[in-house]
Amino acid sequence: MEICSRPLPSIRLALGVFWALAMTCLGTHPSLAQWPQFRGPHGDGHVVETTPLPLEWSETLNIAFKVPVPGKGWSSPIIQDGKIWLTTAREEERSLRLLAFDLTTGGLMHDVEVFRPDAWQASHAANSYASPTPVAEPGRVYVHFGAYGTAAFDSERAELLWKIDDLVLEHEVGPGSSPILYRHLLIFNCDGTDHRFVVALDKKTGKEVWRSARSLSLDDSKGPHRKAFSTPLVVTYQNRDQLVSPAASQVSSYDPLTGEELWRVRYEGYSNVPRPVAGFGMVFVNTGYMKPHLLAIHLGGQGDVTDSRVVWDYYWQVAAQPSPLLIGPRLYMVNDWGNATWIDAHSGEDLWRHRLRGKYTASPIYAAGRIYNFSQEGKSVILEAGDTVKILATNQLAEGMHASPAVADGALIVRTTGHLYRIEDIDPPATTP
Repeated sequence: MEICSRPLPSIRLALGVFWALAMTCLGTHPSLAQWPQFRGPHGDGHVVETTPLPLEWSETLNIAFKVPVPGKGWSSPIIQDGKIWLTTAREEERSLRLLAFDLTTGGLMHDVEVFRPDAWQASHAANSYASPTPVAEPGRVYVHFGAYGTAAFDSERAELLWKIDDLVLEHEVGPGSSPILYRHLLIFNCDGTDHRFVVALDKKTGKEVWRSARSLSLDDSKGPHRKAFSTPLVVTYQNRDQLVSPAASQVSSYDPLTGEELWRVRYEGYSNVPRPVAGFGMVFVNTGYMKPHLLAIHLGGQGDVTDSRVVWDYYWQVAAQPSPLLIGPRLYMVNDWGNATWIDAHSGEDLWRHRLRGKYTASPIYAAGRIYNFSQEGKSVILEAGDTVKILATNQLAEGMHASPAVADGALIVRTTGHLYRIEDIDPPATTP
């Protein structure tokens, strides 16, 4: 049988370590694969490398390693300088930490405390204190824990370079927005129930460069409806970069170097989680709870463009948490309850709908004609990206997933509720006559 013909997980891990050491001794350079931020190299969920990803796996099939992750956190793994970086929270100790695992073997290389707050803010049972995903560049890793603080580390030794903890806001249900890098800046959203702004820090020093308050004033009665958790996206339109940043009741575009608001669109919605995607001169934005809908917004214009730049608006079973994918002229999304939808990006017309079943928090990824979906129950459904529904494979792990996966060298790097996996096609060892 196929499963029996493959080496057991422990043997496969030993073989992986052996070959990694052998290649190092022979002078082979380490992997240059990078997945430096939430949703990958371009922040859109697309896998840019060409090595095929696995189609099938289980606890005993195609697992290169499975290692425990201490603490609790929903931050997605990122990959930089041959290491997998995560954040986690040891809740009983009130310790917020940065972890690094070896990309090849899964060995824990760094476990560093970043912050130890005096007390926790309130948090929702579905969230964690370590939900924002780190962001990295060669030589540096940046971590963000919302109101608890932000820090930069050297990626070789995991030594602290700087940290700040003075950006005060009330999340109410825990942090969620991930930071991004743009030129010399580290940028992130701060949308609490009390304060609402976007901020840019000098990535070398942590000093604040600009801060832009949300332009739409929300009534005090809105209370918890002020908050949001989305990650901004830098897009280029007519040779100008824009920072598109969703928030409660509005999405705004800013000049990423100065924080000047360029345009905004109003809507009803809050607790926004999905990261926008962009293409064809448009940006596609999720409006958040209570009834999420998807807006296609033309990137031109100035000021309030709600009535002039919204191209279409889609309402049926839109995701509140997983981010969408833009695949050619089509949009794909899976909502929190497993309803998948395939939409014409130009018209907003849905071409098919299909129920995957299960609950979904992780954002899907796209690679070589395939869409990979990961559920809270540990199920992964792989679809063919096309105008008809075709399920290519369904796989199951022992634990569920809140974090979105990363990709390196044809391997899926998957964080479940308690473990970190490297999943890849593993050929049986060659036999000698």
